[in-house]
Amino acid sequence: MKGEGRRDVVPHSTLSHFVSAFPLPAAFETRRDGEMIGGKGVLPAVSDALHHRRSQEEQAKAMSEAASAIDVVPIRRPVRWHIGVFLFPAFVVYSAIMVLPLIETLRLSFYNTVDGAPAFVGLANYKVLLGDARWAHDFWNALVNNFIFFVIHMCVQNPIGVALAALLSTPRLRFVAFYRTAIFLPTLLSFVIVGFIWKLILSPIWGVAPWLMSLVGMKSFFAPWLGQSGPALIAVSLISNWQYIGIPMMLIYAALLSIPEEVIEAAECDGITGWAQFWKIKLPLILPAIGIISILTFVGNFNAFDLIYTVQGALAGPDMSTDILGTLLYRTFFGFQLQLGDRSMGATIATVMFLIILAGVSFYLFAIQRRMRRYQF
Repeated sequence: MKGEGRRDVVPHSTLSHFVSAFPLPAAFETRRDGEMIGGKGVLPAVSDALHHRRSQEEQAKAMSEAASAIDVVPIRRPVRWHIGVFLFPAFVVYSAIMVLPLIETLRLSFYNTVDGAPAFVGLANYKVLLGDARWAHDFWNALVNNFIFFVIHMCVQNPIGVALAALLSTPRLRFVAFYRTAIFLPTLLSFVIVGFIWKLILSPIWGVAPWLMSLVGMKSFFAPWLGQSGPALIAVSLISNWQYIGIPMMLIYAALLSIPEEVIEAAECDGITGWAQFWKIKLPLILPAIGIISILTFVGNFNAFDLIYTVQGALAGPDMSTDILGTLLYRTFFGFQLQLGDRSMGATIATVMFLIILAGVSFYLFAIQRRMRRYQF
């Protein structure tokens, strides 16, 4: 195309960056070779923009070259030795009480006495525990009783603890501190005291339970529950529930108090009050706390020993109807009466208990807790 004035040729690759920002007049046309041709010369605004753009690129290039020439010296942070100093005593104590005994227990479970000397037997102890008629009967009986012990706690202790926490969190309730202290007080008592007191209460000879039941016309329903094979495990489980019901109550009570007031006010504005507010608003928000209580109950029940030993003795009578893994471990490892202790089989039972607890905790952490994160604030 022929122009009326001087013909200026501008590279298209440079000018294309400014086409969107600076509209070109109709006098500019594009040739097939990719160059812009102005009929009356390049506009002054476009020329200034090109010059400004070129100067910015040169300045940025110079700054990058200068920055690359400067040696970057990393800032060295001081080593916080005091953290290790404070953690070291706790690490030593925890290792001495927990880690080293656990490692030694695992090691003993793979050894047994052969010809009067300890020898490595591999998984032979586990095969005896699960396959031998005598050992398998005692182990499976203790495991089933332990599971029943746990289920009773989950179905009685934790729901009642949640209900008590809901009642104590009622704004209009008076003497909340007194009720909270009275419910939590049995948790502070020694298991020896609790076991001895309940043995006296439930005794058919000098206990107060028959007399109290006769006052309400229910003396015919009384029975020596601790002396019968059927209800003995249930009775011991309910005693344990009475002692430790304050723990789920306090945890759920704290979770209910941590719910933001804005959520409660919004529910009240929507007409949700009373128990409907608890079921629809509060209960979903405290599910993470209920999950923590459940896993604590699981770990505590499968480590239980003290209360059953106090109430029913090491034989967990009558007829081993209250025998759980803890009492079986005690009799096997330390021996009882005429029965000699077997360290290898005791370590094997302890290892199985550890694996059961580890499986339950892992299932909670990786399967249940992830789903409960949606209810956390």
